[in-house]
Amino acid sequence: MDYLVIEGYKTAAEEFSKEAGLEAPVDFDSIENRMNIREALQRGDVGDAITRMNDLNPEILDTNPSLYFRLQQQKLIEFIRQGKVTEALHFAQEELAPRGEESPEFLAELERTMALLAFESSPLMPSSVSELLSPAQRMKTAAEVNAAILESLSQGKEAKLVGLLRLLCWGEAMLEEKADLPKLDLNDGTFGERGSR
Repeated sequence: MDYLVIEGYKTAAEEFSKEAGLEAPVDFDSIENRMNIREALQRGDVGDAITRMNDLNPEILDTNPSLYFRLQQQKLIEFIRQGKVTEALHFAQEELAPRGEESPEFLAELERTMALLAFESSPLMPSSVSELLSPAQRMKTAAEVNAAILESLSQGKEAKLVGLLRLLCWGEAMLEEKADLPKLDLNDGTFGERGSR
């Protein structure tokens, strides 16, 4: 249930709750609100995502300047992606430059984002800059927003199942140093001989 709620599978969480006879751990509408925000970010509509976040809980962005900067950075990236250079320059100057002066971390990120304009579609563009235009950047921003919303709702930022798998892998690595034990093969869910992955 925890995994379904955190990852935003509203319908599956509702059905699981009914079939297992569990009381709903959260308001299922909050899941839908989070997923609408995530989808807006994944399609590059940062303005819609910010509006929806403020409708859900205006304090999230007020109390988290780093997240607000990330959203503004994503908005700048979207201007650049659409070829709106004038708007991008104006937006960077008005919205992001003052924040960059406040924090060296923000300034470095702003400089990296502005490098997109300098390199445009050059094959010489460093991968650390070109990755800002990848769909993975949108997903990263959406994940940060999702975690902030979950935290504001006093829920965990990460599904417990993910943490358990990390713990399993860590424990397995510790045991591997001490003894020659069979390992869990996550590809087919069986235990196999060491080195049979």
